[in-house]
Amino acid sequence: MELRIQSVNFDAAEQLNAFVEKKVSKLKRFSDNIVRAEVILKVVKPETANNKEASIKMNLKQGEVFASKTADTFEEAIDLCTAAIEKKIVKTKEKENSAKANLKKKEAFVSKIADTFEEAIDE
Repeated sequence: MELRIQSVNFDAAEQLNAFVEKKVSKLKRFSDNIVRAEVILKVVKPETANNKEASIKMNLKQGEVFASKTADTFEEAIDLCTAAIEKKIVKTKEKENSAKANLKKKEAFVSKIADTFEEAIDE
């Protein structure tokens, strides 16, 4: 997985970058289809509460998921974003598995009809 971290309106400390890397890399356990992750850290309205914004955009093989959260600290915002992304990845995976199961049911049904049709023709 390729990871890109951007910081807007401030210079991110190495500790913050390491924290982001650790949190985002943990998302790999929910899907092997993660291609790229982009994290944007931004300070909005300095000297106010809840002024740290984190956005995560993940490119998956079957699409894209995005989350953006604001909190008092970047760590908290990253935690909120990764939790949201985790839910979206799981939901995407469940939809994909459901679609595969439905396709298998349809294939079995078509196969059964084809067999019945062939038997009717042979008689």
